[in-house]
Amino acid sequence: MLQAASATFTPAFQALIPEVLPKESDYTRALSLSRLAYDLESLLSPILAAALLTMITYHSLFVGTVVGFVGSALLVLSSALPAHRASAPTPFLERLTRGVRVFWRTPELRALLAMNMVVAASTGMVIVNTVVLVQSHFGRAQSDFAIALACYGFGSMLVALALPRVLDRFADRRIMLIGCTVLPVGLVALAGVLVAPATVATWIGLLVTWFVLGASTALILTPSARLLRRSSDETSRPAVFAAQFSLSHACFIVTYPLAGVLGALLGLAPTALVLAAIAAVATVVAARAWTLSAPARGAESPAMTA
Repeated sequence: MLQAASATFTPAFQALIPEVLPKESDYTRALSLSRLAYDLESLLSPILAAALLTMITYHSLFVGTVVGFVGSALLVLSSALPAHRASAPTPFLERLTRGVRVFWRTPELRALLAMNMVVAASTGMVIVNTVVLVQSHFGRAQSDFAIALACYGFGSMLVALALPRVLDRFADRRIMLIGCTVLPVGLVALAGVLVAPATVATWIGLLVTWFVLGASTALILTPSARLLRRSSDETSRPAVFAAQFSLSHACFIVTYPLAGVLGALLGLAPTALVLAAIAAVATVVAARAWTLSAPARGAESPAMTA
């Protein structure tokens, strides 16, 4: 139920930001801050929850979470949001598939779909197997699990903060493809770390690898909303952002179980290599789908009138 609620809220929230900030430079900085807030939440929420549990019960913690949700809803209700122009009535099936059809017809978004698989291959290894790496492979304390994830988050935050200036100088395609290229290399490097004996040096190597993977993921995810904004208009934008949410999670459905099952059957190093191969193939697909001859930045594509 929580994930269903998130799937309702998140695309609507993401599609609203371009309406509030139509200027691309302002929008890019908003994306940077949004990514920063997401990473900070991922890092600080477990720490805050652990600290609160030393003073209150689990039941009270959930009640506090409910209060937080209600407070967020009240803030949304009190906000002055742009008026939304209702689109013409269309059949349900057409509305259901509208965003996916825009993806298919737009070279940038077809490339983004492949990039989603690159990100999913990397995050599958991080989310599913970090606890196994820290406690089973390296034999370290549970607190070191948080340190590993913190390195991943710090890499993402630093890149997110730097990207607005970088994207003022370089095209989205170059930045995102750099991230796609580094991710499979990082997974191969992880395999190299895992085949070596578990020492302090290899532990540091894991932390550095997690930092690089987090930074590379932000190189892809932070500018991705600019592509969605550019390839849609006011009426199609909610459908396009909803399609991105759904299609990216479809990639997670593939890579997360794969990371767990292969990790149990083959071991962590071979699993990292398999995910690296998936990410490398997806990178090639993305580069070929989003060619330099694709519609230029800001140009209207046929998908915008889909």
